[in-house]
Amino acid sequence: MTKTLTFAVLHFSVAFTVTYLLTGSVIVGGAVALVEPAINTVVFYFHDKVWKRIEAKKQHELDAIPA
Repeated sequence: MTKTLTFAVLHFSVAFTVTYLLTGSVIVGGAVALVEPAINTVVFYFHDKVWKRIEAKKQHELDAIPA
């Protein structure tokens, strides 16, 4: 859990810093730092589900190969 929390802090910090440097706005930087990681988390969930399905399919194909 500590690793996840430290990654979240890092992600928020990077999102804020990059946006602030591009826009010069603390408000826009803060908004992006809150919204972007939240959306990314949802996207990652679905990305992970797709990859698990791909890996399961590959394993099934490997298991079907006669020894």
